[in-house]
Amino acid sequence: MTGRFGSVITAMVTPFDDNGALNVDAAVKLAKWLTDNGSDGLVLAGTTGEGPVLTDDEDVELWRAVTEAVSVPVIAGTGTNDTRHTIELTKRAEDSGVAGALVVTPYYNRPAQAGIEAHFRAVAAETKLPIIIYDIPIRTGRRVARDTFVRLSDVGNIVGVKDAALDVAGSAALRAAMPESFEVYSGNDDQTLALMASAGAVGVISVASHWAGVYIAEMIAAAEKGDLGYAAEVNRRLLGSWDFQTSEAAPNPIPTKAMMRVMGHSVGQCRLPMGPAPAGLEDEARRVLANLQRA
Repeated sequence: MTGRFGSVITAMVTPFDDNGALNVDAAVKLAKWLTDNGSDGLVLAGTTGEGPVLTDDEDVELWRAVTEAVSVPVIAGTGTNDTRHTIELTKRAEDSGVAGALVVTPYYNRPAQAGIEAHFRAVAAETKLPIIIYDIPIRTGRRVARDTFVRLSDVGNIVGVKDAALDVAGSAALRAAMPESFEVYSGNDDQTLALMASAGAVGVISVASHWAGVYIAEMIAAAEKGDLGYAAEVNRRLLGSWDFQTSEAAPNPIPTKAMMRVMGHSVGQCRLPMGPAPAGLEDEARRVLANLQRA
């Protein structure tokens, strides 16, 4: 089953110029290129888009420009660890014309499940946008409990989850507990096939789709047809991409920006605290790309 926002949704990097300023023209150009190369939708100003280091005005400028430039759904990353700020950003995203909002679990302050539930209810109540909850406990310090999701199932515009909980069995149990209309998107490229096979995931919110979108779409299409053998074959071709996209020395999105520069896209470096790519990363990007194309 294809998700409402498509099967391959790219969590797009945010281009900056040589001075670290937002490069909207480059963002529009990259967004159009991605939609021509396997992306059914885009997430803007999420983690990969360096949302934490963008100002609210930069968010709005980015959302509006890309939404006007592409025909695929644009999902705005509006989540913060402040409920009031998240509501304000989500309202501004809705005014920008986006198709949905990706709202991460409040990070760092580690609220109890009651606070997590109240946060998502408060945000959903202030917008008509469909909301995807972003569950990524490795970054937030809190997992959204299955019972919390079940309680939130009465909120009509909470429509799915970007599942980066790293628990395939738990994700399968979540899928079984939720209404049929609730959509699970893999939040980790390397778990997409497993989540499709066991948890009924409808696709992926992807990083590697910046350079491997066509292959990821091919893998997902095979899995949807029930051809898990071929899907696994394509997944094996992508193992190098899964390994490349983040590491201790170069966390996401540093490698993706390096890959985009290698491929001729003017995305610049990451803002601090991520900062510039370490030496040799662009050479590694060239090797990953060459091996993918040879496979």
